[in-house]
This record gives sequence, C-alpha cells and structure tokens, in this order.
Amino acid sequence: MSVNGRGLDYWWCKLRAIVLLVVGRRHAAEALFDEMLQRWPLDAYALASRAILRAQLGRREAALEDAQALVAAHPQRSAADWFNLAYLFEDAARLGEAERAFRQALELDPKLDRAWYGLGLTLIRLRRFDEAVAALKRNTELQPMSPFGWYQLARVHMDRHEPDQTRRIIRHLQGFEPKVAAQLERETGLAP
Repeated sequence: MSVNGRGLDYWWCKLRAIVLLVVGRRHAAEALFDEMLQRWPLDAYALASRAILRAQLGRREAALEDAQALVAAHPQRSAADWFNLAYLFEDAARLGEAERAFRQALELDPKLDRAWYGLGLTLIRLRRFDEAVAALKRNTELQPMSPFGWYQLARVHMDRHEPDQTRRIIRHLQGFEPKVAAQLERETGLAP
C-alpha cells in the first residue's frame, strides 16, 4: 500500500523518528535516519533531519555533508535547506560558500529575513561593509521590530565611520528595544 507515493514503511519510520526526537533519544533517531537513507537514498526528509540532528550533536562536518547532499539532490525544494547549509558554512568559517548558499536561499525566497541577516553577518566577516549594509537593511525591512538586524547595522555604520547613521539607529531602537539601544550607546560611546 502506498500513501503519496511512499509506502507505509516509510511513514512508519518517519513517525518513529519524530517520536524519538520528541522523547530526546537523538542517537536512536540518528540511527533511524541512517536506516531510512539506506532504504530510500537521498530522501529529503531524512537528509534534512539528520543534518539538523548532527549539528545539534556537535558533529558539524557530518551535518555539512548531509546538508550538501540535500541541496545537491533537491536544489529547488526549500530556501530553508539552503539557509541551513549556509549557516553551517558560516559556522565553519567557510565564508565564500556561506555567501553563495545564503544567496541561493534568497533566490528561492527573497523574503527569508533570516537569510538576509545571515548574509549580512557573512559579508561583515568578509569586510564587505557596503554589501552588508544592503543585506541588513533588507533584513530590517522584513523584520522591523527585531533588534538583531538593527544592532548589526549600527555596528557596520560604526566600522564605516558613520556615527550619524549609528545615532539614528540608536534613536530608532529606543522606541521599541531600549536595552539594545543602551547597549549600543555603551559600546559605541555615542548618545542619540
């Protein structure tokens, strides 16, 4: 019997994996994902889940391998797949690859605010501040009430020796995130 092109065995494995994850049996879930990938090579669910799980277990290289296999086998499936790969690359200081993966995520979903934020952070690390400003501005347009993009944008303006822009962001943050505004004042020595 088949459900949506997959046999009941597949769905039973998937359900068991979810239960194992819910009850905190991560190593057993990983073994089940291994089994699933032996039975259904390059299965998107198993690859994505195992990549996330391996990252949580601190096995970054193995997580990267799964994330790369996922986007190679299913390049158009999800912007989130590319975002997760980019995050792993960024964490491993493989910044050029992180940038390309963030950009691919944004090609699939231009409104993925966390990909704009991640791209901005990567560009900061690459010291490409003009591009970082553009990415972080887009992040703040999509998430205007999140302080993270604003904070990083203020820091980039300081790096670019643009204190007036930093002051403007501090004033803006005082309206909805006064603690972050105060932190920026302390770090930069600028008063709004």
